[in-house]
Amino acid sequence: MPRILIIEDEAAIRRVLVKILSEENSSYQVEEAEDGLIGLEKIKNEDFDLVLCDIKMPKMDGVEVLEAVKKIKPEIPMVMISGHGDLDTAVNTMRLGAFDYISKPPDLNRLLNTVRIALNSKELVVENKRLKKKVSKNFEMIGESDEISIIKDMIDKVAPTDARVLITGPNGTGKELVAHWLHQKSERSNGPLIEVNCAAIPSELIESELFGHVKGAFTSAVKDRAGKFEAANGGTIFLDEIGDMSLSAQAKVLRALQESRIQRVGSDKDIKVDVRVIAATNKDLKHEIEENRFREDLYHRLAVILIKVPSLNDRRGDIPLLIEYFSDKISGEQGTIKKSFSDQAIKMLQEYDWTGNIRELRNVVERLIILGEKEVSEKDVKLFASK
Repeated sequence: MPRILIIEDEAAIRRVLVKILSEENSSYQVEEAEDGLIGLEKIKNEDFDLVLCDIKMPKMDGVEVLEAVKKIKPEIPMVMISGHGDLDTAVNTMRLGAFDYISKPPDLNRLLNTVRIALNSKELVVENKRLKKKVSKNFEMIGESDEISIIKDMIDKVAPTDARVLITGPNGTGKELVAHWLHQKSERSNGPLIEVNCAAIPSELIESELFGHVKGAFTSAVKDRAGKFEAANGGTIFLDEIGDMSLSAQAKVLRALQESRIQRVGSDKDIKVDVRVIAATNKDLKHEIEENRFREDLYHRLAVILIKVPSLNDRRGDIPLLIEYFSDKISGEQGTIKKSFSDQAIKMLQEYDWTGNIRELRNVVERLIILGEKEVSEKDVKLFASK
């Protein structure tokens, strides 16, 4: 049932608006507020699908209400009610985010059309927001084990915040998937997700890669170049294998986290950045700190939230689901008929020692699909999945 709030200091106008809306659609739940302060308090504490708000009111005028609502609940469409002398102001409220405005006394057809369109727009906004929260199928996290359920619950709690996250776990367990979930379920999902593999970049180039450089900063710096932090502005940067980052680069990352500012290599000019940092490593960073290979202050900046991704050996109950998922995905990619796995074949795969974790399991499933029989059997596993 759509809930509509009317904020209007003139009781007669409120009664007219309530009567029009109630008679037009009995499913509308219409509430009233006699001034802007009361109306804003209702909006803060209750859920409304549409607000009709007068512009000229005592205590708090409609423009102030509009600006406040756009900060706390921007998805609610605001239709402004304007007197003859308020038309210029009403037009200006459109620039501030108002959905539309109607003049006093309200024209019946204009009012009802505006309300219907505004309510439809609210549904579209909410649906778009919901779709953006869904994670791309390329980054699905498959599993129903307690270990995976805990991680999914933690992601749902942490993703909407800007808290920094450190993801730990062995190679091949899916740390990158966790990072994608955190980004795609966050309020930054419209912004970029920039991934940096710190282990794949030579130590002498990591600072330039992260923070950019100015022309002439070093021999091959033939022009100014922005770094990954600038590219991630307004979004998320994922620092994978951060345990392999040099100490000098760690110091600059620490400054970026502390001050939300960076400097390009060869420059003393500060560049402000708005970036959420997610990091991952397969190393024991506390041991690295003891060995003076990782900064303790950076660790505490990164590890606001710790997510430990379990090895596949610690979640063997998910292996049948993963086999089904990979079989379906690989068959689709290769344009072949999907193969099933016998119960005995699945049982054998569950008993393997998966040192390469999910990445290794995927490779084995692909090999069995290519080389195995129509139904992958225990014999196929013995022949083609042996270590």
